[in-house]
Amino acid sequence: MMKNLDRVVLKLGGSSLQDPSALKEVIESIRGYLRYEYQVIIVHGGGPAINQELTKQGISWKFINGQRQTTLDMITVIEDVLVNKVNKDLVTSLNRAHINAVGVSGSQNEMLFCQKLSDELQFVGEINRVGTLALENILNQSDKTIPVIAPIGVGIDGEKYNINADWAAAKIAVALKAKKLIFLTDQTGILDQSGELIEDASLDFLNDLIETKTVTGGMYTKVLTIQEALSHGVPQVRVLNGKSSVDGLWSDFIGTMTHV
Repeated sequence: MMKNLDRVVLKLGGSSLQDPSALKEVIESIRGYLRYEYQVIIVHGGGPAINQELTKQGISWKFINGQRQTTLDMITVIEDVLVNKVNKDLVTSLNRAHINAVGVSGSQNEMLFCQKLSDELQFVGEINRVGTLALENILNQSDKTIPVIAPIGVGIDGEKYNINADWAAAKIAVALKAKKLIFLTDQTGILDQSGELIEDASLDFLNDLIETKTVTGGMYTKVLTIQEALSHGVPQVRVLNGKSSVDGLWSDFIGTMTHV
């Protein structure tokens, strides 16, 4: 009978992926989790790479409450960048570091089954269901294979959606009953109104951050996703700089720790 292993979901921001020193640090932390018998799941963003390709193609964009408004022309570009560039490059980096990894798109096998989040955001999806079977099959391979997930969703008619990677990570962590969800960013963690690190935050405190508009833009969205994960059974959610991910493996006092 297979041992029931703890799971950790790592969400890698697109900026971390473009910084070789941060990526090297992340890879070392992944080794640590594998050594401690965790099953590791990676969800990645790709904002900088998407911005670069949209600019190259002369397509303008805007963000609304931290989410990229996505038109029909944009979803094709975004899917291509996330699946065929960012995901493949990350899997290649992991494989070169002798970590078994396989890239998957959230649109495969209805892994991230979505509906339109809002008319204003257009082809941005809200996840209704996470299809975990394909992920379980990868995780339960004997060679500790890591699924690396591009946050593209699929709707009832097969239409593709751009999924905010933080939301994808939170929903996947809940569905897989992960013990930890860790957001690796280019910031030290969640910051207060003075720009100082918030080391510890409860659900109530996170509500206060939203109500007082202390968090805005991408961090606003991230805090909402943290609330989602904590409210649905993930016991520990952290936000820390990708360059501190190894230190964060050994110490709970790196970045922001959130809890119920």
